[in-house]
Amino acid sequence: MPRDFQRGRRLEEQMLRLISELVRREVKDPRVGLVTFTTVEVSRDLSHAKIFFVPFDGKRPAEEVAAALTSAAGFLRIHLKKQLEIRHVPELRFAVDHTIDEAARMSSLINRAVASDARLAEEHPAPADGEPDAAEDTAE
Repeated sequence: MPRDFQRGRRLEEQMLRLISELVRREVKDPRVGLVTFTTVEVSRDLSHAKIFFVPFDGKRPAEEVAAALTSAAGFLRIHLKKQLEIRHVPELRFAVDHTIDEAARMSSLINRAVASDARLAEEHPAPADGEPDAAEDTAE
């Protein structure tokens, strides 16, 4: 079974490289625009490949770019078959990669939390060592 795993990973890497080149050089559909392919996930039986992409021009909705790529899937499979020299090319499915958006959202949340903590620390400074805490004053 480990050989299948390695074969799948090699196929994913080759497909990512080739699809990036093919779309850039050969696909003439204006709906595609500027796209970066981030990951390819091939099923264990190598019959399906999910290709994640990020559209960069912002002129078209990601769904429109995905539709354009899906319509070019047959063309891409033909060229992949020639270049990969394999009997069966996986069925291609395209999906928008949201990891960059999620990373930006998480970073924004972290920055807001840090700013909020800093604001609270300025409003309520911690007692210096040796000074009685406000909670200790009320306990006496």
